[in-house]
Amino acid sequence: MASSFKVGERFEEKARGLMEGETVISEELKEELKALTDQAIIPFKTVRKLHKLLQENGHPLYLHELFKDSTLHLPQVIRPPRNPQLVARLEKIKAKLANEEYKRITRNVNPQEMHHHGTLADFGRQVRSAKAVVVTLLNFLVTVVAAFACSYLGSQYIFTETTARVIAAVIAASVVGLAELYVLVRTMEGELGEP
Repeated sequence: MASSFKVGERFEEKARGLMEGETVISEELKEELKALTDQAIIPFKTVRKLHKLLQENGHPLYLHELFKDSTLHLPQVIRPPRNPQLVARLEKIKAKLANEEYKRITRNVNPQEMHHHGTLADFGRQVRSAKAVVVTLLNFLVTVVAAFACSYLGSQYIFTETTARVIAAVIAASVVGLAELYVLVRTMEGELGEP
């Protein structure tokens, strides 16, 4: 943060004029202004004293005129050396966080499953699943075909025409097929754990 000005030639000329002129300046302020010729940097504290002096004496010179070619002096920031214990602790924490992140990313990866392309138990499970699907489809088809056949043969005692017998058999097979689908869906829901 700036706490002083780097004065220009204009300020030095005006300061010499104030010291040599009739304006009453305290000894302390004179010494501070004389010191400016060596370092060319004036602290804000001295500027405030000078401003107060100019106001008290009713001097026609204003501060903004004095500092027209001056700039703010920004001191070099010196950073303290880092504590080696703190650096070591930060490195430990970074390593720990990186390890936790790695574990979080790879928590669902099982290296044993990656190297095996399937065991005999997996094959057996897949065969049983396929077998259950095939048996269910065959059961559905046999039930519907049997319902059609029974209805077709049983309707010969009611209808004499073949068309009426086929329509009655299709209606009976459709009702049995829908009932079988309903039971199949309820069974599948029960296996999946849905209510």
